[in-house]
Formats: sequence, structure tokens, C-alpha cells
Amino acid sequence: MGIEMRIHFVTDEPAKIPAIRAALEPRYRVVSQLLGDGETQAAEDGALLVDADLRKAAHIDQIRLVMRQQNRIAEKLFVVERHSHHLIAQAYALGATSVVSRPREIEFKLAQIEDAEKAARPGAVIISPAITGSATAFASMFSAIRDGNPISLSDADSATSQIVDSIEQNGLGAWLDDVRRYHEGTFQHCLLVTGVAVGFALEIRLASKDVKRLGMAATLHDIGKARIPLSILDKPGRLDPDEEAIMRCHPVIGHELLNDLSGISPEILDGVRHHHEYLDGSGYPDALTAPEISDLVRLLTISDIFAALIESRPYRPAMSRQSAYKILCGLDGKLEQSLLRAFRKVALEA
Repeated sequence: MGIEMRIHFVTDEPAKIPAIRAALEPRYRVVSQLLGDGETQAAEDGALLVDADLRKAAHIDQIRLVMRQQNRIAEKLFVVERHSHHLIAQAYALGATSVVSRPREIEFKLAQIEDAEKAARPGAVIISPAITGSATAFASMFSAIRDGNPISLSDADSATSQIVDSIEQNGLGAWLDDVRRYHEGTFQHCLLVTGVAVGFALEIRLASKDVKRLGMAATLHDIGKARIPLSILDKPGRLDPDEEAIMRCHPVIGHELLNDLSGISPEILDGVRHHHEYLDGSGYPDALTAPEISDLVRLLTISDIFAALIESRPYRPAMSRQSAYKILCGLDGKLEQSLLRAFRKVALEA
């Protein structure tokens, strides 16, 4: 890489090119490309920045071609409206590693990439391929549901396998740090829950098939949110009681979406439907009590709550792992205390 990091800018409007040059040059060297103008020379360095209307089918096909041509560039940023969950999902389904919305966000993210590239070995990939691959799988599933298409269990299997492999190799702490650095919103939550659940399963030495089963349940646990109205799912503040009631439908919706899929196991369906149930019967949607709640669901519920506490939300900052674990331990009668004791090392040390 030369003195200036190269930015491969792909857009659908010629008028966007002077604006991006004015914002980024001379710190970065901008190489621009209009969608539909044919192939460009493949590159390996710098970052790819895509700013195009993802609601147009023709653009999607053209961007897929660009992504194939520039597949060796590690960092792929898409300019997307911050509160448009559907477009964010589309961006990740196309292979985005990050989404940005405002010029300052673009500059900040590029500065992070530039600093990381300077510190990295030549040719090193900055973002874990497991994060990119699993986020793309999540996005593909959500997009399929919103478009009225069937879910591919192979996407869930791929995402889960990549997360299991990453945590076995690098540990849960590295996974949590990387996910919180590069993702947000629903996908961040899904990535965190699956990572925490896998880390928990590995810590208590579950058999490999059970690690995968719990990981799959975690991967799919919030799939029903794909049918929740975007005005609720993307709301920047706390939900009001009516919105909360709608949001609470997502476990049942997820169960219904998956119930008829060939190859889905009863244990995974149980996890998707019941991950908000509590031992004292105060959970939802079926108000189950302890004798009715499986071990997989108990593990998944702990992982889900912990992940929700340590992720940032628009209305509150991320909580420390120590504070999150303290809250879990305070849910007396709702969560199994023996499992919480086993979870301590996962929460505080992994």
C-alpha cells in the first residue's frame, strides 16, 4: 500500500463522485466506478465504498458483480440510511462488512481501517471472515422472509459453524469485541447471542453435536423479528406498551416460520419459541414453568439476556460484563442458579 489508502468508490449517480472526492481527498486516493459501466481491475488493498439505491433490482445485480470482482478487498462499506433495517439487511446480504450513513461516519470508519492496515501484517484480513460470513447469512435469512421467500437452513448452519470455529480458535472475548466493533442492531444481537451460547456450551463441555444444536437455536432465536414492523424494530427509543406487545409476538412468529422446514429439530424449535420463558412462569409466550422448560432453553435464555445487556442500544450504552452478570444473578427464581454459577466464567473471564 502506498502513502494514501485507496478507496474504491462505487455509485449509481455521477453527481456523488465529486462530493466523495471533496470529502476524502487528498487523505485518500479515490478510484470511482459507476454501476453498469463494465468490469474494473480487481484490487487487494484499501476499502470498497458502495453508495447506491439498494431498492432497485438492477442495482443489486450490478453490485453483486462488483463484489465478485473486488472480493479480495477485506473492507466493504455500504452507505445506508441508519434506520432502514431492510436496506441494512440487504447491504449485509450483498457482503458489506460495515454500514455507514453520514460523511463523518465514513471518515471515522476509514480512519479505523487505515490505522488497522498500518498495524497489520501485509495481506492480513482486518475483519474476521467468520463475522463477515455469519452476518451475511443472518442478513440473507431476514431478507428472504421480508421478500416472502423460504428460509435456507444452510444459511443458519453456515453462520453457526463459523461462529463455533471462531470461538474455539480465538475465544469468546475476541468474538464479542469484534462483533461490537463492526455490527449493530438486530444482527449484532444475533451474533452476540450465538457467540455467548456457543461459549457457554464449550465451557460446560457439551458434546459437539449439542454445541451445534444450541448454536443453531441461538442463530435462529430472533428470526421472527423479520416479520415485526420496521417502525417498531428500528425505533431509536424504548417501545411503548402497544409496541412491546407486538414485539413479544416474535417467538411465535419465528416458530411458525420454521415449523414446516425439513431438517429442523424439535429442540431448535423449542428454543426459538421459548427463549423468553422463565422458571417461575412469568415469561412469554406460553408462561411455562420450570418442569416444562428444557435445558437448551435455559442455556439460551441466559445467553440471550446477557447479550442484550452488553450490547449498546440507542437509549442506553453497553453494560459491562460484570454488571450484566450481576443482573442475571439477581433474577432469582427466573433463571437456574446452578447454570448461572457455571456461566460466571463465561461472563467474566472468557
